Amino acid sequence: MTTESKHRDTPVWEQRFRAPRVSLPEWAEEAPDRSLFVSNATGTYELYAWDRASGGQRQVTDRPNGTTDGTLSPDGASIWWFADTDGDEFGVWMRQPFTGGADEPAVPGLAPSYPAGLAIGREGTLVVGRSTDEDGSTVHLVRPGATAPVEIYRHRESAGVGDLSHDGSLIAIEHTEHGDAMHSSLRVLRASDAGVVAELDDTKGGTEELGLTVLGFAPLAGDTRLLVGHQRRGRWEPMLWDVATGTETDLRLDLPGDVSAEWYPDGSGLLIVHGFEARSELWRYEIATGALVRVETPAGSVSSATARPDGSVEYLWSSAAEPPVVRSTAGGVVLDPPGPKAPPSVPVEDVWVDGPGGRVHALVQRPAEGEGPFPTIFEVHGGPAWHDSDAFASGPAAWVDHGYAVVRVNYRGSTGYGREWTDALKHRVGLIELEDIAAVRAWAVASGLADPERLVLSGGSWGGYLTLLGLGTQPDDWAVGLAAVPVADYVTAYEDEMEALKALDRTLLGGSPEEVPERYAASSPLTYVDAVKAPVHVSAGVNDPRCPIRQIDNYVDRLAARGAVHEVYRYDAGHGSLVVEERIKQVGLDLDFAARHLGTRAAGA
Repeated sequence: MTTESKHRDTPVWEQRFRAPRVSLPEWAEEAPDRSLFVSNATGTYELYAWDRASGGQRQVTDRPNGTTDGTLSPDGASIWWFADTDGDEFGVWMRQPFTGGADEPAVPGLAPSYPAGLAIGREGTLVVGRSTDEDGSTVHLVRPGATAPVEIYRHRESAGVGDLSHDGSLIAIEHTEHGDAMHSSLRVLRASDAGVVAELDDTKGGTEELGLTVLGFAPLAGDTRLLVGHQRRGRWEPMLWDVATGTETDLRLDLPGDVSAEWYPDGSGLLIVHGFEARSELWRYEIATGALVRVETPAGSVSSATARPDGSVEYLWSSAAEPPVVRSTAGGVVLDPPGPKAPPSVPVEDVWVDGPGGRVHALVQRPAEGEGPFPTIFEVHGGPAWHDSDAFASGPAAWVDHGYAVVRVNYRGSTGYGREWTDALKHRVGLIELEDIAAVRAWAVASGLADPERLVLSGGSWGGYLTLLGLGTQPDDWAVGLAAVPVADYVTAYEDEMEALKALDRTLLGGSPEEVPERYAASSPLTYVDAVKAPVHVSAGVNDPRCPIRQIDNYVDRLAARGAVHEVYRYDAGHGSLVVEERIKQVGLDLDFAARHLGTRAAGA
């Protein structure tokens, strides 16, 4: 049997997972024909090198649980990739020649850690960010000609490397020394002596919740302008900050949603990525004139984009109905992996519902056949600082194939709807998001979309947390719960998770479990576990540093102690899996679990 015929005999929903995928290729700044991308061509997501001049491609990494974190040196001579252990996110940077060869530790002398940014200079300057429970956040510098890294920054709160200037003389760091892990401040250091060159802080000593982010130094020798993202007008926007003079240039782009940007390689303009109401688009901003020119892309979502030296733009695009593809404004598809293509799905509909904190945006997909009410799954996104968009997703498409309506809610805490919406999660963590989900649930039932007796609450990571919390606080609203890599016992999760997430929890809840125990109790699924009525399926990675396994076991033990209907699937990876067959297995388990309790179609039916 040929590969094509095997593909045709595979269920459509599995074909979407197995279809070859590629990320947007990164290119080396001084050797733009040398690129690096991620692909699932072998069945596991790994890094691949691509020589555009010759057309040659080769697999760079080959590990049982996959590899996605990598970058190129500016000269294109080497590929850097992060080596953890089976998805635990704790490890060291490795280096391999672009043309192939043995891997070697890229920064000898640095012990394993969680990564916190990396900047590779043109003349040998190297900046590495690290995070550990013991040291907090540290930044290390390797100067040209030096053999050992030097620590140039240390703090207990979260921090990381932002960027390195074109000539390697300036280092931008994002930090949260003020204690607000959701809103960073910026510091620029000299590489020569680690002295402070400039500071930018929009938190006003913690009295205002305004964040800053590094978008990149100007790509020109001697240019001290830093492209910065800010929230001063209630949304993310870019500005130019000359770190040598302190001059700030406000761009004031007349676009309604969140705006990010990167430099064009010649420094003459900015590539603008504009996200608004679950869609995105591209623009070019001319620095000299202030002109804003649309870069034409199809309707849907641009998940990543980059400007090439010839002025063209390459971007990864998809919609809920159409699988992802890497396109170029110069025309055509940039990188088209061999093999069967992913089958399309159905488009999304926009729904706006009045909620307790304002209008809530939800994306709805309906089965191609039938008029409803349908069995309906609420797929809750993670983050929480994230949002669902009009982009292709194999998981929701699988549920549509099995006769479900799919509803995805951009609850308070989601990005893309302004700073106040994103920052609404304070103190009543989890409960606020569930209020918005409940409002959309009520609409789904009243509109005739959803069968109230066959409602599934589902999600992964923060979405898995909200699933377990929702099953306990809204026990009569849901018929089945499916929680992947969730927070289940908030206090134990805090004790075991990586330090950066502890800082985030302190920001969200106003302190540690010892300082505000009542808030952790109110927001913990474990508090409400005895009220859960719906059958629950939990999947968990045994090496997960974000939602560690011990706190999940605590929750599951409580379910078991009272004989609650539940199943648990543990797998040997971290916060999710990079192995295609593992992903298919987990979706199949969820489909089958729901089918047994709702009378819907099983995964193989």
